[in-house]
Amino acid sequence: MKVKEIIFIVEEDPESGYNARALGESIFTEGTSLDELKENIKDAIKCHFDKEEDIPDIIRLHIVKEETFTYV
Repeated sequence: MKVKEIIFIVEEDPESGYNARALGESIFTEGTSLDELKENIKDAIKCHFDKEEDIPDIIRLHIVKEETFTYV
C-alpha cells in the first residue's frame, strides 16, 4: 500500500543550515538553505524508495525553530 505523505522534522543547524529527518522512514538529509534542503529531500526520497510509484505524493515539513530570550 502506497503512503500518501511523508513528514520531515526540520531543524536549524547553526553550523550548516538545516537538517531534516523523516518520521517513520530512515531518511536524513541537510541543506544550507530551505530551497537546497527541499531539493535534497526530493533526492533522498528518490534514493530511499525502490519504485517511483511508491514515492508519496505529499512531502510535509515541520520546521522547528529554537529561540531563547532573557526575562529582564
